Amino acid sequence: MRDASPHDNPEPSAWEARLQALLADVDAIAADLEGQPAPLLTLLRQIEALHRRIQDGPFRTSLPADRHQFFTLLQAMETSGGWPYIPRLQLRTFLDMLEGEDQELPQGPNKDPGASEPLIAGDGVDSK
Repeated sequence: MRDASPHDNPEPSAWEARLQALLADVDAIAADLEGQPAPLLTLLRQIEALHRRIQDGPFRTSLPADRHQFFTLLQAMETSGGWPYIPRLQLRTFLDMLEGEDQELPQGPNKDPGASEPLIAGDGVDSK
């Protein structure tokens, strides 16, 4: 009979239950802030900072020194979804969203064809 793995236990451990409660609170905060991009950005920055603190602190100091144990950890990471990565929206994504909104806006029939259109900051392309 093989040893039981911590992944075999369907019951959440005490720390997992605490984590789920905290995540539910963070979800509720995000829902409360819907439509408020500045506070939501602050929330995302705090989550990213927490990710870095855990990665550079407790996680790094907990890595096994033994090659076999380290390989076992890498295999477990691969089967459970890989490394947790927090993707960032790039400036280009925001610019593309703005361009999509500009295309949806109706153009007035009395628009002066000689008038110059404003540039979107940072794109370097006139939108004529």
